[in-house]
This record gives sequence, structure tokens and C-alpha cells, in this order.
Amino acid sequence: MADKARPAHKAHPADSPNPADRTRPPFRADHVGSLLRPPEVLRAREQAADGEITPERLKEVEDAAIRNAIVKQGETGLRTATDGEFRRESWHMDFIYSLGGISKVQDDTIRVAFHNKDRNFEWAPPSAHVTSKITLPETIFADHFTFLRDNVSEDQVPKLTIPSPSMVHYRGGREAIDSAVYPHLAQFWDDLAAAYAKELQGLYDLGCRYLQLDDTSLAYVNDPKQREHIGEIGGDPLHQHETYIATINKAIAGRPKDMAVTTHMCRGNNQSMWAAEGSYDFIADTLFNQLDVDGFFCEWDDERSGGFEPLRYLPKGKYVVLGIMTTKRGELESKDYLKRRIEEASKYADIDQLCVSGQCGFSSTKEGNDLTQDQQWAKLRLIAEVAAEVWG
Repeated sequence: MADKARPAHKAHPADSPNPADRTRPPFRADHVGSLLRPPEVLRAREQAADGEITPERLKEVEDAAIRNAIVKQGETGLRTATDGEFRRESWHMDFIYSLGGISKVQDDTIRVAFHNKDRNFEWAPPSAHVTSKITLPETIFADHFTFLRDNVSEDQVPKLTIPSPSMVHYRGGREAIDSAVYPHLAQFWDDLAAAYAKELQGLYDLGCRYLQLDDTSLAYVNDPKQREHIGEIGGDPLHQHETYIATINKAIAGRPKDMAVTTHMCRGNNQSMWAAEGSYDFIADTLFNQLDVDGFFCEWDDERSGGFEPLRYLPKGKYVVLGIMTTKRGELESKDYLKRRIEEASKYADIDQLCVSGQCGFSSTKEGNDLTQDQQWAKLRLIAEVAAEVWG
């Protein structure tokens, strides 16, 4: 496929006079982005890593799987189409390591813990250290997006997901940023925002009109244990989220009016496990009223996510995508259950400002969550059907 930029797949007209008809993202029925990697993709990635197949052959396998996933997303009734993040190892680190100034470091002192009712999992994955000035050498995931753009149908809007600027900082904090490069963090935040602004413009020039910034940090900080960790690594537990929001705003301030930007905020999603818990109340006022995105994908699939009360801070003109269907288990929710949850949320925010999705992607890491391909597609169909019945 040629990499030549072309007009967007479809411009976003102004929203219909009927508030139930969302013609601009986020859509009434939407999804976060990642999909379970097909077995042939996982196998091909292992073979490529072992030198058994060429990078070209790996790309052929990924291309075929992504084309199939695009078709299947359309068949569920969703308007959003992603590439399932099939070309990535994880939802965020592939992107972060592509920024100029970032080095991949094995730092065993920075450990990550995930849990569910059956399992505890703790390990020290490679982390990102800032070893020189943050830059953007080239548009990251440009080839990923252009392939998606060129293969969606006329009824589908291609969405690209990337980690937010916050994720470059959150895990390692000040200690992961070379003080000789950035003696004061203000310049770090400015350079990071500038790199992201350049990324947004590069993606827009390729036709991207729907971009999602994935940001677990803004959900993690609601957990007192996570705020304790922030303090331990030299951060400001009470105000760090405000710096993150200001940096994101600076990064997206110059985006064209027809580019929709949303953010997704969950409490961890790794092989059906989670890392944090707690209501969004700690950040809700600042989040909803100061973060200048078009929509917020929020996680509300179980009791550890808290209630819908934080929605009382949602201002007019902003949309929240209710992540009330779990992607961590295969059991299919009932329509009545999901409709009741939407009704509960509408006690705190106008139902015309609400949409519905899964609480996260199905495969934030290459391993994926504990459900089958058939269960995944059934859940996405359910989302589309419930949205059609609730909003028309």
C-alpha cells in the first residue's frame, strides 16, 4: 500500500439534531481498541523472533488477520474499527520506545503487580528511562494507521489508540528522567507535549480523525495505594494528575476541529487481572472539567470501580463512554443488566451525554484476556444491540 496521505475516510459532520444519533466519535456503541490476537499472529510473532520467518512474512500474517478483524468489527454493528493492536507487544510500550530520548531499561526495582480473585502476578518489566531530550523522529504507528485507513469500509471510522503523555512518566517518575538532561521537569513536560502535538498533526495528515489516548495513570491515582507509590518515587500524590491533564491539554490544543480525541482510563488490564481500584471521585471534578478531550472511556464493570456518582461533574458538551461490559471474562451480560446500569448512570449525567462500551480492550498485552474469540465478538455485538435499543 502506498503511504501517500489522502483525505480522511469520512469527515465528521456536526452532530445530528437528534441527540441519539452520534455522528462524531465517541459513538453510542464503541469499543476501546485491542482485540484478542489470533493464534496465527502469535505463532508468526514467535517464529519471527526466532528467525524462522522473515519480517515480511510476519507482516503478511498480521495484514490478513487485521483485514479479517476489520470485517468482523463491521459485522457486530459498531462504527469504530481498529487494527486490534495486532502489531504490538503491549498497548503502550511499543509507542513509548519509539519516542526520541527514551531508552529501554531493565530496572528490577520498579515492579508491577496485577491481581484477580484467582491469581496474583508481580514482575519487573522493562521500563522507559529518559536519557536525552524528548523528540518525535517520525510519526509513530503511521504505517499501522494507513493500513487500517485503506481497509475499512465506508461505514467504518478508523480509530488509532496510543498511550497518553502521562504514561511516559507514571511508572518511573522523576527517578527515570536523567537530571542532567532535565534538571527541571517543566522543560520535560514542554518537550513531551510538543512531541505529542507533532504526532497528532502527523496522524491527521494521514487521515486520522479518531484518536484515543490511553491513560491508566488517571485511573490509578484514585487508589490510595497508588498515591502512596507516587510519593515513594518522588512524585506529588495530590496534584500529579493535574500536571498530566495540563500536559495532555497542551499536546492536543492545536488539533484540527474535525479530529476527535478521546481518552480511556482503566485500572489495569493484563490477562484478565487488574492493578488498582477505587472510585473516580478523587480526580472527577478536575478530569471532566479541565481535560479538553471529546469523550472519556471509563471503567465501571464491577464493584472495585466504584459507583457512577463522579458523573455529576460532567459538563455539557462532553461525553462519557460507560465501560459496563467486562472484557475480563467470557460470560455474556444480559441486555437488561446493561440497560439497568445505563439507567443508573443517567441519574448523575444526561443520558444524551452517555455511550456504552467494554471496560477495556480484550488484549492490552499480546497474551490477551481469559475469553474466546467467539465470546469477544458476542460481547461487541451485544454492545451495538443495547445502544440501538437505548438510544435508537
